[in-house]
Amino acid sequence: MTSDRSRVALERLRAIDWSNDAEAFDNANSRALLMREYLRRTALWAQAYDVGDTWPFFDVAEHVAPEVQLAPELTTELDEVLVGVMPFSLQRMCRAAVRWAAVRQAEIDLPKALPDEPYEPLLLMCERGGGYFIEEFVDLNGAMLRLGTVERNLAATPFLALAHTTLDALDAEGEITYYARVSDDHSRTSPLGVARRRIDDAETYDEAFTDDLRWEPTECLRLRDLGREEDEQHVVITEAEAAAFIESITKGGNTLG
Repeated sequence: MTSDRSRVALERLRAIDWSNDAEAFDNANSRALLMREYLRRTALWAQAYDVGDTWPFFDVAEHVAPEVQLAPELTTELDEVLVGVMPFSLQRMCRAAVRWAAVRQAEIDLPKALPDEPYEPLLLMCERGGGYFIEEFVDLNGAMLRLGTVERNLAATPFLALAHTTLDALDAEGEITYYARVSDDHSRTSPLGVARRRIDDAETYDEAFTDDLRWEPTECLRLRDLGREEDEQHVVITEAEAAAFIESITKGGNTLG
């Protein structure tokens, strides 16, 4: 495997199917979360370098290490890989991601308080169904969200669980609410487990994330609705909290109670 980070980033872009609408719809939830995280990370960089007028689609390397440039042959390959990719802001960000990989390769000292991988969420989003379109909203081909402002995105909750297995677990149809199974000894930040309620086409599906690392039907939320929970309870949590727990389980750093 090559140790050239720029080459690795380029090959990731080469492998993307930019026209896979079906995958984009299947992964709509995770793609929206990844785009929000990209907007948050770049907002932090934009604030630090006072370039809010160019946010969110700007080349961070241009401000951090303008002396780091891609090799001519890599630039040529990158141009070929990006032929037909639209909009142009997406092309710019793909080039910026490859250039940022070169900055990391060069071991440039980076500000400690800023995300060291601003483009990783965007690359992951593209790998899970292609790019986006910009109109009044950011259209992710299955999900839409507002760009907002630098200030609003600075206040967004970090979404740090980026493993593909975790992102897969978050993708499902319908309106989803997540719950943590808590007790006196297990808070929402370290729950016994997680469950979710999906409402899709007027049908309700209650599911728990199990030891088999998948969602399976559960009665626990119905018992919650009936007020029949005792030592353990289910409390509403965010997608980011659910993702963090799922990732800890799938990576083997935690066990279900």
